[in-house]
Amino acid sequence: MRKAQSFINGEWVTSNRMVEPVKNPYTGEVIGEQRLATEKDVDNALAAADRAKKEIAEIPVYERAKILKKASALLEERKGEFALHISEELGKPLKNTLDEVSRSVETLEVSAEEAKRLIGETIPGDASQRGAKAMAMTFRVPVGVVAAITPFNAPLNLICHKIGPAFAAGNSVVLKPAPQTPLIATELLKLLLEAGLPKNAINMVLGGVDVGRQIVKDDRVNVISFTGGVTAARNIAALAGMKKVLLELGGNAATIVNDDADLERAADLCARTGYSNSGQSCISVQRIYVHETVLEPFTKLLKKKVESLKIGDPRSKETDVGSMVDEKAAERVMSWIKEAVQSGAEVVTGAERQGATVKPTILLNPPKEAKVVCQEVFGPLVSIIPFRTIDEAIAAVNDSSFGLQAGLFTNKMDVVFKVAKELEVGGVVVNGTSNFRLDHWPYGGVKESGIGREGPRFAIQEMTDMKMIVLQFPD
Repeated sequence: MRKAQSFINGEWVTSNRMVEPVKNPYTGEVIGEQRLATEKDVDNALAAADRAKKEIAEIPVYERAKILKKASALLEERKGEFALHISEELGKPLKNTLDEVSRSVETLEVSAEEAKRLIGETIPGDASQRGAKAMAMTFRVPVGVVAAITPFNAPLNLICHKIGPAFAAGNSVVLKPAPQTPLIATELLKLLLEAGLPKNAINMVLGGVDVGRQIVKDDRVNVISFTGGVTAARNIAALAGMKKVLLELGGNAATIVNDDADLERAADLCARTGYSNSGQSCISVQRIYVHETVLEPFTKLLKKKVESLKIGDPRSKETDVGSMVDEKAAERVMSWIKEAVQSGAEVVTGAERQGATVKPTILLNPPKEAKVVCQEVFGPLVSIIPFRTIDEAIAAVNDSSFGLQAGLFTNKMDVVFKVAKELEVGGVVVNGTSNFRLDHWPYGGVKESGIGREGPRFAIQEMTDMKMIVLQFPD
C-alpha cells in the first residue's frame, strides 16, 4: 500500500500520526494512506523553511537549473508510472494524465531555463535634473519562503508550477498538497530529491483547512501561491496579513460560437475540452454561447460527439471520461442539473450518475440565474445558450463574477478584435475553446478568477523582489 507522509526539516515524518485512507474514486478501493501533519509539524516545517531561505538563495543559478533539468528528465522517464498513479488517485482518464505528466515535464524544464533569466536593467538618472550624475541598476532577489497550496484536479502539474518557479528563483518552499491527492505529491517530492533538490529547500505538510490556515497566517511566509476556490481564497486574503498573495482561482468559462464558425471544429473541441477530467478544470468549457442561426446544427453536432465519448475505468487508454473526485462532488453536479431543468433548461443528453461518475451532460438554454450558468460547475456539464448579436454574447460572457479564459470561434477579424478587447477575462482563445493552456504562457484571470499570473517566467517575477542599486558620480 502506498503511503503519503509529511516531509519536514529534511526527514519523512514516520512516527504516529492520524492516518486517513486514500481511495480510488472510480472503484472505491483503498489504494493508500496519508499521515496528517500536527500543528507542531506545521510549525516545524515553517521554522525549517525560514532557517533555510538564505542557504537556498545562495545556490548558484546554474546549479538550480541543473537540478530542475534533472527532475524534468527523470519525470519523462517515468511518465507511464506517474500517469497511472494520478488516474488511480483522482479518477482522471489515463489519456489525460499522460498529458498532465508531459506538461509537468515541460513546466520543470521551462523553470530551469527561466532560472537563468533573472535579469534586471539599468536606468539613467538624467531624465530628472536632479539625477544628471546618477544611475540606477535593478536586479531580482528571492522573497524567502513561498507557501504553495495546490488543488486536486491537476495534482502533479500544479505542484510543478509552484515548486519549479519558487526554487528557480532561489526560495525555500512549504508545500501543502490537496488532501484528496497526497500520494502523487509524495512521489513527486521523492523524484525531486533524487534529482538533487536540497533537503532543506522544501517542506511538505499533509492535511486540510486547519493546516492551510496555519501556514497562511504565519509571518515567516513571504509569498502565498494558492490554486483553488473563491471561498478559500477570500479566507486566505483575510488571514494573510502583510505578504504577497497569488491566487489562481476558478471560472465558469465561456466559449462563443459565431454564425460564421467552423461548426465541426467548434463542436469537436467543445466536446473534448468540456469533459476531460470530468470537467474538473478551472477553464473547462461550461457556457457555450451559440449564434441563433447555427444553434440547431451546432447542438446536433455537439450531442453526437459527446455521446461518442467513452465512459469507463480511468486506467484504460480508451476511456475519455472517468469519475469525479468523489461521490459528493458528483451528487452536487446532479443537484445543479435538476435545479436548471426545473428552471426551464432542456437536457440534450446525459444527466445520469453512477457512483462518482456523472455521464457527460448538455443542457440547452438554462436561465442565467441557474447555478450551472452563474457558478463554477467543475463537472462534466456544458450549457448551450443562444445569442442574436455579438454585443449580446459579450455582455452575457461578462455577466459573471469570474473572468479566467474564454474561447471564440469565428473567421471575422473585426469580431476577433472586438471580442478580445471587450471580454473581461485574462485570456481569449481564437478558434479554440476556453480550455487551452500552454505552460510557458502567462495564465491567470481577473475579477474572482484570481490575482497574479502563473507560467514559470511570470511566477518567478511574482516570487522575487526587485532591488535597486543607485550610483552617484562625483561632479
